[in-house]
Amino acid sequence: MDLALLRTFVAVHRAGSFTRAAALLGLSQPAVTSQIRTLERQLGRPLFHRRARGVTPTAVGDELAHKAAPHLDALLRIAESEREAAGALRTLHLAGPPEFLCLRVLPALAPLVGQGQTLRTVLAPGTEENLAGLAAGQHDLVVTTGRPRGGPFTTTVLCDEEQVLVAAPYWAALADPAALGASGPAALDGIPVVEVHESLPLVTRYWAAVFDSAPDSAATVVAPDLRAVLGCVRAGAGLAVLPRYLCQDALDRGEVVSLLEPAVPPLRTWFLVVRAGSLALAHLARAHDRLLRAAVHW
Repeated sequence: MDLALLRTFVAVHRAGSFTRAAALLGLSQPAVTSQIRTLERQLGRPLFHRRARGVTPTAVGDELAHKAAPHLDALLRIAESEREAAGALRTLHLAGPPEFLCLRVLPALAPLVGQGQTLRTVLAPGTEENLAGLAAGQHDLVVTTGRPRGGPFTTTVLCDEEQVLVAAPYWAALADPAALGASGPAALDGIPVVEVHESLPLVTRYWAAVFDSAPDSAATVVAPDLRAVLGCVRAGAGLAVLPRYLCQDALDRGEVVSLLEPAVPPLRTWFLVVRAGSLALAHLARAHDRLLRAAVHW
């Protein structure tokens, strides 16, 4: 059986689309369609059900992918090893929220640069946009707090980050922690809210986890970067919910104050997402492993 046909078949199986598979393989869509039809004729069985949006595998298609994919991935690893031995390293393309990439991910990957690795980043907070770019082959790895639901992805838990309710000392003096613990979010009435989006994603999640309620005020300041949110809070603009890693230095210096220390602090989970099968690429597997090892200490 022609390995090129199997490679195309596995790409379509993982991508769920002739169009996406063609983009990933560097082929035209008609070429991919022709190769799949050739393989189906050779096997005498249909491998995919054609749908309005993409394709889904038949039982025969699933069985063939289960048998063929590990061997094709092994061959790819051998080819990548030879490529790296010849001194040809692939560029690693990353995407994710700007503050987490800048403060966590890129510093963790910096040692790889000393080994010849080149990096390109897209700083974008949108999970759906980043995952669409990953599926289309624009990115190699996406770091996100939104776990993909289906799709041609392999997802790994990276770490959990603690969420902290903070404000400048002036506002903290108006929200007595004892009163906050007793009366709940009513003790925060009148304090402006600083957030990354009008929908108050971080505040809403914190209120639900800690107060079992929803916030009843709109954002006073919206800044789509958590570093900007921290800067506003430090300057006295109001309260915000921030990851502890981002605000710990400001807490230690007394520039901001934690308004509440719940017994079980709210957590937000980060995920590493790659295209299914792409960890056979040596440069991607190396970065993936390095991030997982670094995250143990975050």
